[in-house]
Amino acid sequence: MMRLEDVCVVFNPGTPDENRALKNARLDVRDGDFVTVIGSNGAGKSTLYNVIAGTHAPSSGRILIRDVDVTRTPEYRRARHIGRIFQNPLLGTAGKMSLEDNMVICHKKGYKGLGISLNHKLREYFRERLRELDMGLEHRLKDNVEQLSGGQRQALTLLMAVLSEPDILLLDEHTAALDPRNAEIVMNLTRKFAERYGLTVMMITHNMKHAIEYGNRLLMMDSGEIVLDVGSAEKSRLTIDEIVRRFKDIKKRELDNDQLLLHT
Repeated sequence: MMRLEDVCVVFNPGTPDENRALKNARLDVRDGDFVTVIGSNGAGKSTLYNVIAGTHAPSSGRILIRDVDVTRTPEYRRARHIGRIFQNPLLGTAGKMSLEDNMVICHKKGYKGLGISLNHKLREYFRERLRELDMGLEHRLKDNVEQLSGGQRQALTLLMAVLSEPDILLLDEHTAALDPRNAEIVMNLTRKFAERYGLTVMMITHNMKHAIEYGNRLLMMDSGEIVLDVGSAEKSRLTIDEIVRRFKDIKKRELDNDQLLLHT
């Protein structure tokens, strides 16, 4: 479904501040994969997402989505195929607009022009989808989104991303800013939507338990490289201690005791 071929990202090339943020990244993501992505701060996780989404152009290499080369396709055109949810729950919705207007914008994604207008049938469709969140939001279509809690906004952002039918959904620590209760709700919805709609998902997380528990595949990054790629059967037997041991075997050094190991 998506393939990265020797993708490199170099910031400030040829200067004393040169930074090789991504080094010959090779990745083949299949339809329906749910890939968890872990790594220390500065490992290259966000850079990987930025080149997939088109926020940054790679310095070299190719990116293909469904066998179409999108390496130089601008971010706004790639957005039809790629959904992305950030850590900050305020980024995925327009707070000053009503819930139903936010959903109309989502519904228009991929259509030419703005020829979709609210009507009774569309409102009923929105209500039906919002019931899946089990938060009572189907009764609040007229409320501005800024009136919702952070957990409700992130759940709504997730639902809107799913309804836009992306080829791939990038989750960028999408529960890190939520309290434990809302984080659990959003994670449960993430699993439910991924299974129900057959989504292809990549999820950056600093929570090692989530990285092991969710999805069928685990990637570990370090210093701009993918150093570990564990598939379904093997992943089901992984433990945190095993990940740490394998990192040491591969990199010949200890794993930094930073955020990667704090959320265990």
